[in-house]
Amino acid sequence: MTETISTADMRAAEAKAIASGKVTGAELMERAGEAVVDAALDEWPELAEGPKKGIVLCGPGNNGGDGFVVARLLAERGWTVEVILLGDPGKLPEDARKNYDKWVALGPVLPMGKIDGWAVMQKHPDLIVDAVFGTGLSRKVPWEFVMISQELNLYEMNAGREPIVAIDIPSGVNSDTGEELGEALGSNLTVTFHKAKLGHHLGRGKVLSGKVVVRDIGL
Repeated sequence: MTETISTADMRAAEAKAIASGKVTGAELMERAGEAVVDAALDEWPELAEGPKKGIVLCGPGNNGGDGFVVARLLAERGWTVEVILLGDPGKLPEDARKNYDKWVALGPVLPMGKIDGWAVMQKHPDLIVDAVFGTGLSRKVPWEFVMISQELNLYEMNAGREPIVAIDIPSGVNSDTGEELGEALGSNLTVTFHKAKLGHHLGRGKVLSGKVVVRDIGL
């Protein structure tokens, strides 16, 4: 097993870096989004060959904020990007809300719960980004996420070949135990930051994470 870090220690490392004044939360979010795009292009070089189509699933916390950064960076590459959000944008944390605002200047945000996963896949996206729930999830995922993740998992199992990249850890997996909290969305590639998380190597997390890539964001 590679070197790992607990959710609590990861949060402490982030807080320490921000408190030092050497980096802001917004800068860490931007670096995380850049790292995800770079890792996806490294894993699937054909994605860099020209404008593609992407679907970014964003959640109600800072993981969703990372997703908004990814969506913006892909759009700046000429991609057609659709963003689907779980939750109320008015309740997003400050840094995530800033990146939400940057995204809505470029494209719409669709509400999760009103989106049919099969219809999404019929658009044949070249990349799906899972930025719904990151580390620290300890409760069952809500029904809106269960519905779309079930459909996406079933489609991928039966017909799909579209790459799915998870930010930090597949949504629906507890990052400390690897437990699947309801219906998790399986990924081909998981991009995490600083160090791998315990849940990447335990329980269902080991299966659902796919290939795990650790990227430095300056902590």
